[in-house]
Amino acid sequence: MTDTPCLPDGYEISADPDRIDVERVHRWLTADAYWAIGRSLDKQERAIAGSLNFGAYDTASGEQVAYARVVTDRATFAWLCDVYVDPAVRGKGIGTAMAEAARDHLRPYGLRRILLATQDAHGVYEKAGFRPLAAPDRWMALVFE
Repeated sequence: MTDTPCLPDGYEISADPDRIDVERVHRWLTADAYWAIGRSLDKQERAIAGSLNFGAYDTASGEQVAYARVVTDRATFAWLCDVYVDPAVRGKGIGTAMAEAARDHLRPYGLRRILLATQDAHGVYEKAGFRPLAAPDRWMALVFE
């Protein structure tokens, strides 16, 4: 999966769940991601176990530098979420490459749509082909507080 068009030299993306540094991902998300502040390690482990996971890695050191996960039935629907790029490597296109890798990995399943939600990274996802919902008034959410 290292042939992602946007991925800069020196990095690779893998969907191998055994390569995910769970503690690092948990630390990133709970300390710095507005949508996951305070998420417990147990909850993060369960989220990882029930999802398709992607990691971006520095090819020289093997260190994980980004994470994304997809919740999907692999037939009709997917939700791209928990996309996080280490601040030390932001601005290199790794976030877009992660979205492209997820998109390309899911393409063979013939899904009708891949959704995501973002507060501040619309440009990152637009580069990978994501667009605002055509009919947002058709979508609803049940939120447990």
